[in-house]
Amino acid sequence: METKWLEDFVSLAETRSFSRSAQLRHVTQPAFSRRIQSLEAWAGTDLVDRSSYPTRLTSAGETLYDQSLEMLQSLQSTRAMLRGHNVAGQDFIEFAVPHTLAFTFFPAWVSGLREKFGPIKSRLIALNVHDAVMRLVEGSCDLLIAYHHPSQPYQLDTDRYEMVSLGEETIAPYVKPDADGAPMFMLPGTAAQPLPYLGYAPGAYLGQMVETMLKQAPGAVHFDRVYETDMAEGLRAMALEGHGIAFLPHSAVKKDLRSKKLVSALSPKLQGLEITMEVRAYRERPSGKEAARSLSPAQRAQTRSPKGTTQALWDYLVVHAAPTDSK
Repeated sequence: METKWLEDFVSLAETRSFSRSAQLRHVTQPAFSRRIQSLEAWAGTDLVDRSSYPTRLTSAGETLYDQSLEMLQSLQSTRAMLRGHNVAGQDFIEFAVPHTLAFTFFPAWVSGLREKFGPIKSRLIALNVHDAVMRLVEGSCDLLIAYHHPSQPYQLDTDRYEMVSLGEETIAPYVKPDADGAPMFMLPGTAAQPLPYLGYAPGAYLGQMVETMLKQAPGAVHFDRVYETDMAEGLRAMALEGHGIAFLPHSAVKKDLRSKKLVSALSPKLQGLEITMEVRAYRERPSGKEAARSLSPAQRAQTRSPKGTTQALWDYLVVHAAPTDSK
């Protein structure tokens, strides 16, 4: 039995909706349903009355719901104590960060923090976007740093999580220059001669951003996908070798642009084919009497008390948050 099954079950008991709980738990509805079924197989009895709508628990499910709250609270308390022993006197701040931001944005951002906020001890957990968000949801990090765009928002409950804006990141197409400094390949290409395209693997967050951008392009863009990977750094390496055009975050290529190892792949008629995202920091709202009243029992069971340095950093970020019009 996995603790995330209990967390899924508690969410279902409180939302009374498989689809809503799947959304809150950041999994597909079929995957969420399988996890509830796995919990029922472990328990040896039905926990959910599937003949009713909205979803209702069986008597066994009601019993497990009460026990789950106690178990999750106990596990969280024990974990907090163990983490306290592990980092006693060190006060590390744990960041969950998608791979691209971990390579590009995070190092420079931390350098700026140390100059203005002061010394911090950080532990970076680099993951794909989904797993980074789940680190926050499961209480396994202090802060999540991630991209945000209105077309691909994270379904994080604003009653439980808060955010600050750290800045912006722009994605645009880049390519290796030829011997004369001109782009080896230039958008938009033609149907007869499509351009070699270095793309993100299906499901990658930046790949979804690129798809959004291309749908808004003023004209047709002709690509021949010759390579794909989850990571922007992998695409950058292939672009530097001249294998094709890659859509990359500006922070990943700014040094290459200065040294002219990469150049824009945009033709004059496609200028503006780029997309700007916000870079945000998220955290679980701190526990307290007033905060606890607004949370459900399951949410209270999973709330982590922030460490002193984390709280001080968050207060600093709130004061110095980047201006944004995002809602």
